[in-house]
Amino acid sequence: MKKDNIHFGDSNASRRDEWVRKEISKISPGKTILDTGAGEMPYRQYCGHLRYVSHDLSWIGTGKGKVGLQPRSWDTTKVDIVSDITTIPLPDNSFDAILCTEVLEHIVEPREAIEEFSRILKKGGLLIVTAPFCSITHFAPQFYYTGFSPFFYKKVLPNCGFRIKQIKPNGSYYEFLAQEALRLDKIVRKISKVRFSYIDHLVRLLFVKLLYKLATIDLNNCSSTVLCFDYFVLAVKK
Repeated sequence: MKKDNIHFGDSNASRRDEWVRKEISKISPGKTILDTGAGEMPYRQYCGHLRYVSHDLSWIGTGKGKVGLQPRSWDTTKVDIVSDITTIPLPDNSFDAILCTEVLEHIVEPREAIEEFSRILKKGGLLIVTAPFCSITHFAPQFYYTGFSPFFYKKVLPNCGFRIKQIKPNGSYYEFLAQEALRLDKIVRKISKVRFSYIDHLVRLLFVKLLYKLATIDLNNCSSTVLCFDYFVLAVKK
């Protein structure tokens, strides 16, 4: 199934990556950007026109035997700055932009991280954030929130010295359900060792087809207010 040339229910990461790439490209050449919770630094490749600095906890691991979805391997030992995200060892007003993608759900006190971003950003600096609106367990045990609603950003960002430029939903209720249906076989095998039959797969694909049909009549993406993959957020330090 396809929608807008992207596989329906399988566009979460690709749509997010495209949005982040576009927003990074809009930053003036020579500006400084801090990639917080950078992980394996997938967005570094888009920052060639900027002075890029990465930050994260230094950690090497695999998901073998752990709860929920886990990467096969994960290595953050090559980042520039190693620290807790709520106490980054940098002076005030150090950066023109901060990038924080799919990180807030892994922080015990996400508001403290946003306060730290405000401290480090220069006046007029840009904050680029993505985080799930709803997600299943991943990177456990460092997984503390299933997601954040737009009301979280509307409450917290202004109180931390930011002016919101954009809060944009990624996906819809129908696409989220399609995503879970598409990976249902994988999740079932992980938690119960049961394997789907041909009929099981057929029913699953018919359900995705129904969701796709419903999505085509959701012309204004109203269902995203009920459920979506995540939110894309832009904010400027006052």
